[in-house]
Amino acid sequence: MPEHALAEAVSLAAALPNLEIAGSEIVRLPKVQPGMLFGSGKIAELKARFAAADVELVLVDGPVSPVQQRNLEKEWGVKLLDRTGLILEIFADRARTREGVLQVELAALSYQRTRLVRAWTHLERQRGGLGFVGGPGETQIEADRRAIDEEVVKIRRQLAKVVKTRELHRAARRKVPFPIVALVGYTNAGKSTLFNRMTGAEVLAKDMLFATLDPTMRGVELPSGKKVILSDTVGFISDLPTQLVAAFRATLEEVLEADLILHVRDIAHPETEEQAADVSDILESLGVDEDVPMFEVWNKIDLLAPPLREALEVQDARTPGIHAVSALTGEGLPALLEAINGTLDEPREETNIDLPFQAGKERAWLHREGVVQKETETSDGFRLLVRWSARQKAAFESL
Repeated sequence: MPEHALAEAVSLAAALPNLEIAGSEIVRLPKVQPGMLFGSGKIAELKARFAAADVELVLVDGPVSPVQQRNLEKEWGVKLLDRTGLILEIFADRARTREGVLQVELAALSYQRTRLVRAWTHLERQRGGLGFVGGPGETQIEADRRAIDEEVVKIRRQLAKVVKTRELHRAARRKVPFPIVALVGYTNAGKSTLFNRMTGAEVLAKDMLFATLDPTMRGVELPSGKKVILSDTVGFISDLPTQLVAAFRATLEEVLEADLILHVRDIAHPETEEQAADVSDILESLGVDEDVPMFEVWNKIDLLAPPLREALEVQDARTPGIHAVSALTGEGLPALLEAINGTLDEPREETNIDLPFQAGKERAWLHREGVVQKETETSDGFRLLVRWSARQKAAFESL
């Protein structure tokens, strides 16, 4: 519904520091104007209102073309951001780790490259050639694009080094037989509050979109004494800019490594079903293995009216894989931890596997899974003593 989309847009704006929201409204568009987005009457009306309220920044919750952005900024005398630009601003403000900062820079450059038209008034000017062939030279916009492309290449090199370091850390963790439990969910679903409640950590947890940006990992001891690694990830959102989906793939790689995924849902939100569908779509685009078990954690039951809350708790009791909890009060957490323990405490068996020298892919997979206990070289290849679960064995046999 447009009202819920507007509420989310206002929450996005509120996530930017030092921003005072003067107002918000739904503007009906019978027809999108290619040059100015809105019709001339609406543009004049909004211009008067912006001037009266001393508005300096206008946010449009949707795509705005570079030409529309340039024309509207000129007409209204304000800075304008569309949904993608706003999310990039929030991410730039929140990124803390080296990887997060680089990913935001990469996404921002990809976005900026398509919008050079609005930033310059001298784009038609041409720089002279070197005089060897007497050509027209390079236009300013071509030079700017080339400069951005060079910066993108540089950042990708730096990012590759950071990703390699993270891969080394993951490889080290695989040698320690601790399963990984990844929290995923729509932004502001309460993942960080749940993470803090389960780990005793103090990760930033606010009623704010994108409060968590960089992945955080902590050890958790389950009721049985078994240890697991819990990973908190960036929140998902509908219409996530394509530049960010690509740039943050590495941040979400912890989800691909997970032995169990907890899909945290704000069950009190009026569009919880739509949010859940958006999360499922992004997980699918990431290539998350369908064999990895997933729980739905219905969070924020403390915000529900008693009859609805009771109905959810009944559904929770009857439906495997669904857990109604309140990360704020701790209600439902003991049962969730028991379920996590039961899922991860799979029986494992030891067996010997003989692989020929050319089976590099299979051998690498076994080492990546951390199931190899011992390896010896034979005349024909390798003999590996592995200790694995039935799920890992089935995955190996399907390679």
